[in-house]
Amino acid sequence: MARTIHLIGAPMDYGADRRGVDMGTSAIRYAGLAGELEKTGATCVDQGDLLIPRAEERDPDADQPREGNAKFLREVEDVTRRVTNSVTAALEADAFPLVLGGDHSIAIGSMRGASRDADLGAVWFDAHADINTPTTSPSGNVHGMPIAAVLGRGLFGDLEWAHAPRVREASIAYVGLRSVDERERQLVRDSDMTAFTMSDIDERGITAVVEDALEVATAGTDGIHVSLDLDWLDPKVAPGVGTPVRGGVTYREAHSALEQVFEWDHEHDVLRSMDVVEVNPILDEGNETGEMAAELAASAFGKRIL
Repeated sequence: MARTIHLIGAPMDYGADRRGVDMGTSAIRYAGLAGELEKTGATCVDQGDLLIPRAEERDPDADQPREGNAKFLREVEDVTRRVTNSVTAALEADAFPLVLGGDHSIAIGSMRGASRDADLGAVWFDAHADINTPTTSPSGNVHGMPIAAVLGRGLFGDLEWAHAPRVREASIAYVGLRSVDERERQLVRDSDMTAFTMSDIDERGITAVVEDALEVATAGTDGIHVSLDLDWLDPKVAPGVGTPVRGGVTYREAHSALEQVFEWDHEHDVLRSMDVVEVNPILDEGNETGEMAAELAASAFGKRIL
């Protein structure tokens, strides 16, 4: 199943509290992403990086919400709109949008673009729930809010650029949660989302968990978005992330999960968009995490050992 893949770089770090993740797009490309994808039979068209001013040139408190705290909200809005348009343009060109981060707030634009004319489910490979709002977030960092944003929770319900009406709670499945704020824990429990923690993976195995997540995300939708945060992996495997959490998935579990995404898509034609986020080269060791990102993306498009 050959594809044309548009690589869209969004080197944004407005949503995080540690510098360096803006260089993640370069690290993933340097690791040979295009070549890895082309080994699957895909054609890669690199759209380059969106031009994003450095955080030092902006005031994080210039456009605070009426309630709570969300740093760099004006800048996040600008990048979100441009990522949304880039993803939409790729789909209109019959290409697959693969968005490279940058911090996880870029997923707001990825999902809004992919859901512009489709009911969209999502499989969220992440250590964190990312469902804080400006009033619940202890940090004000928007990379902990993309799920809340696309679902229109709290303040985001009034922000046209954030809310994605064709993304429903019941079509979102987390895989591998292990670091969830107390208030987020209750938000997830009270929602219609499906959450698989690392304990579920320990008990049932990665294959069973990902299969169930794909069932959830594809039920009643036109396609799915896959969001891959590299802090989903154990820090021993992927050290170059801004918010590492011990006890993540292993190298082989990660590849198995993304291989399963490919198999499901090969059978059902459901994969609509993907983003790969939170690679921080400053914290990495020999671009190990950038290489992991490239390898895992290739697994999602069909790269195999044999």
